[in-house]
Amino acid sequence: MSTVISGAVAPGFERVRDEFAANFGRDDAYREVGASLAVYRGEALVVDLWGGWRDAEQTTPWTPDTLVNVWSTTKGVTAIAVARLVDQGWLDYAAPVARYWPEFAQNGKAEITVSQLLSHQAGLPGFDAATALADFYDWNTVTGRLAAQAPMWPPGTKNSYHAMTFGFLAGELIRSASGLSVGQFLAHDVAGPLGADVFIGLPQAEEARVSPLIAPRITAAFDLDAMAPEARVALTNPLMEPTLCNARAWRAAEVPAGNGQASARGLARLYAAMANGGSMDGVRLMGRETVEAMIEVQTDRVDVLLGVAPQWGRGVTRNGVGVFGPEPGVFGHAGWGGSFGCGDLKTGLAVGYVLNQMGDRVVGDPRSVGLCEAIYACL
Repeated sequence: MSTVISGAVAPGFERVRDEFAANFGRDDAYREVGASLAVYRGEALVVDLWGGWRDAEQTTPWTPDTLVNVWSTTKGVTAIAVARLVDQGWLDYAAPVARYWPEFAQNGKAEITVSQLLSHQAGLPGFDAATALADFYDWNTVTGRLAAQAPMWPPGTKNSYHAMTFGFLAGELIRSASGLSVGQFLAHDVAGPLGADVFIGLPQAEEARVSPLIAPRITAAFDLDAMAPEARVALTNPLMEPTLCNARAWRAAEVPAGNGQASARGLARLYAAMANGGSMDGVRLMGRETVEAMIEVQTDRVDVLLGVAPQWGRGVTRNGVGVFGPEPGVFGHAGWGGSFGCGDLKTGLAVGYVLNQMGDRVVGDPRSVGLCEAIYACL
């Protein structure tokens, strides 16, 4: 039985609906169970699609407001929150992190800049001390460890994906500058005013909307012994399992590198504000110059962990590897399993995509690649 696809597309975007629907009929490991896709062009929602089921047993239909753990897609959300503070003058990308977080200056980190931290160049890709998942739920524990830790390389000379530490590092900057936790700041100053359905630290009242993630049908083979130490530490301390995010304790905590809960509409709306120069429907988050500073490439080196050159901006990637369609200027962030959010200042396009059937890739899920190709083909 074919999956019923709900929602609508604007005239000219029919190919996107076809591509979205086709993912539910795939005969490979990437066949959808439940998913949503939203696309803005300017301030117009030109694609708003959803289909499938919230659960693997296929008992609860997917709805347009279904929330999903979006893993590292959360990093782009956190980067936008930082940019909001930059625009307000509370943070400066060129300043040392220690200006805002004095304890961070320990062990040779006094000169690390906010830009280096946000572009995975700070040398703190993982924890030196043994770290359990439960430690992630105690903000002062994890930020205290990172403040005391020495960098694994001379800052600014290398980039290796800060898979989970990114969020605690950027989040402590947000807390130090605003007096609010990253989740509170997101709700009060970014997502809330914009009406974007995105959370870091999910309120209990929103639990009923969450779709649990389903583990990948295939698993990418990682040879941990062959990995560079800076890559290995990012993945193994603690070991991140694909469905650990289905626990209420995880969703309730603030893990700003990986536990964002979002709908496709929410992600698309947040990136639509960025693609429109920082404003949406009369709500100004930042000026265009701040958006341009956030997306400015800080390093185009090959990332040690990812093995590609993601063109790290200040917390987001540029489209150097072509996963967000054909335009090299597109910016955003993808998450483990296939979710992503992205925006494009050139065309005014913004996309949000969430799903519950995880794929095995951190970068380049074939469903997201195909959707982006279809979206741009419709222009």
